[in-house]
Amino acid sequence: MSAESYLKPEVLNQIKRLDLRAQMVVRGFLQGLHASPYHGFSVEFSEHRRYSKGDDPKTIDWLVYAKTDKYYVKRYESETNLTGYLMMDLSRSMGFTHRQQFSKFEYSICLAASLCYLMIMQQDPVGLLTFSDKLRANLPARSRRSQVTDLLAQLSRLKPEGETDLGDSLHRVAAMLPHRSLLMIFSDLLGDPEPVYRALAQLRHAGHDVILFHILDESEVHFPYDGPVEFEDPETGQKMPVDATEIRQDYLEAIEEFREGYRERCSKLRVDYVPLDTSMPFDKALTEYLASRQSRF
Repeated sequence: MSAESYLKPEVLNQIKRLDLRAQMVVRGFLQGLHASPYHGFSVEFSEHRRYSKGDDPKTIDWLVYAKTDKYYVKRYESETNLTGYLMMDLSRSMGFTHRQQFSKFEYSICLAASLCYLMIMQQDPVGLLTFSDKLRANLPARSRRSQVTDLLAQLSRLKPEGETDLGDSLHRVAAMLPHRSLLMIFSDLLGDPEPVYRALAQLRHAGHDVILFHILDESEVHFPYDGPVEFEDPETGQKMPVDATEIRQDYLEAIEEFREGYRERCSKLRVDYVPLDTSMPFDKALTEYLASRQSRF
């Protein structure tokens, strides 16, 4: 099976065990990475950081330069450890899917499990936080290999239920994390963005790094509906009949404006914003994660 095949949601949906799904994603991603022109990126990710002004030129790794045509220096062990937290949106809206193999929630869970494997491979501590209208489960961050088993066991038991208050949950996280951490948030962000922006600003002010994975269903991005359709809010149960054909253009413009708003505000806050939909192979998300993590050193 090719590396690309491992990364398709429809292939992974045939594998029911979360640990095997995550291993397949990581295996396919790393296989593709090593086979690509960016092979040197996997080296720099695990062991190096980009040379910057003030570094001793004697520390340049010339073997990596030969592979990448860029200057990198060996990272000291103290530079490599970064505590990470996977933060999962448990709101009922995350359980939605129109025609894809994975719901938004299942897609997020598989991506989070894969990132857990990657962090443990790098010997970085990783933990789990979950939220809906308030913070729920909290698995402390650890780097031991058994953490994969513990974290995946918790992920596999999660169910999307309740409403969302991401802004309040992020404020609580900012107050409870004592040390600089990497927070990886998985959410459809269906709610008022202003409280979220304020909470993200608080996290950044406290020195935390944030990657915001904005997970939408493929139908929420591309709107493949025609004629009379009745939509139901999964969190409130409110129903709304519409003419899908008539509102399509307005909807597509609104969803693009919504995502662009997050992109612009996150850029100003120096928060990494990764817009995804459930039809996308997982390598896009993993590449964004690696690029974001590399930029921190």
